[in-house]
Formats: sequence, structure tokens, C-alpha cells
Amino acid sequence: MSNTSRARRAEIFTGDHERRFGYPATGDERTMLLNVLGAHRATLELKCTGLNAELARRSVEPSTLSLLGLIRHLAGVERRWFRRVMARHDTPALFSSDQNPDEDFDGAVPDPAVIAGAWQAWREEVAFADAYVAEAPHLDVEGHDAWRGRVSLRWVLIHMIEEYARHNGHADLLRECIDGARGL
Repeated sequence: MSNTSRARRAEIFTGDHERRFGYPATGDERTMLLNVLGAHRATLELKCTGLNAELARRSVEPSTLSLLGLIRHLAGVERRWFRRVMARHDTPALFSSDQNPDEDFDGAVPDPAVIAGAWQAWREEVAFADAYVAEAPHLDVEGHDAWRGRVSLRWVLIHMIEEYARHNGHADLLRECIDGARGL
């Protein structure tokens, strides 16, 4: 872990900080929410940069948490809220099922096809979500979820920011365990 001797945590991933967080701190609500969500999505990608099979490395026993599991999980979360709840598409979950609700993590194995499939699914779901939000007439558009009931697009965007923020904290620790890389 050669990078653990750095003086400050933020010294490793600093080159990308402006791209991720350089958006204006003022503006309309939709733009602000999309900018913050986009920064969190970019942070997930950054934490996984340069890794292949290592993406499947588990954190600590008995956890199945891994960076690859997070990619798969967040692809499924994007699909659930934007495609299934908001757009009301009748599409199956990506990696989990009623029979195996943790398959997004359990199935995160160091196979190149699994890794490529996870990234492809995540990128497709992010693209769908971005297009859906761009085309929505306003943030009060509603969907229905079995867990939450009626939800607005505004709530979904806030929830997605919260989801990424939580999991990016996991990604920080997972990446540091893999190769010592630390940073914002």
C-alpha cells in the first residue's frame, strides 16, 4: 500500500476534483440536483479507475461488499427508481431477484464478462435516467413504488444522491484496501 504515506487524504484523486465538483453553486433546482448526482456518479467511476479483477475483492468477512458489487447494485437502483418507478416500465431487476435479493453483491465475481456487463448496465441505466429527467416537464412528476407509495421525481433525485453518497463512502474504504489509493 504505497499511497498510505500521503500527508492528506485528498492528494490521490485531486486531478479530477474540478471536473466532478466544479459546477456552479447556484441555479435552478433540477440543474443543481443533476450536478450533484453527476458528481457522485463520477466519484464512483473514479474510485474504480484502473481496476479490473480487483473490483470484485471483498471488504472483510463475512461481508460480500465489493466495488463491483456497488456498480451492480447502483445500476439496479438507477433502474428501479427511474425506469421502473418513474417511467413505469415493466422490466425485471438487473442482478437481484426475490429468490436472491443480494445477487448484485453475491454475483460480483472477478470474471471479465461480469465486470464488463456491470459497467455496461450501469452506464445504460444512468443514460436512461438522465434522458428521463431531461424530458420530465417538472420535478413534481410522480411515480408509484411499493415501498414508498407515491414519489416525486424530486424525491427520487434526492434519494439517488443519498444512495451514491453512502456507497461512495464504502467505495473509499474498498479502494484504500485494494491499493492504498485515497482521496476525494
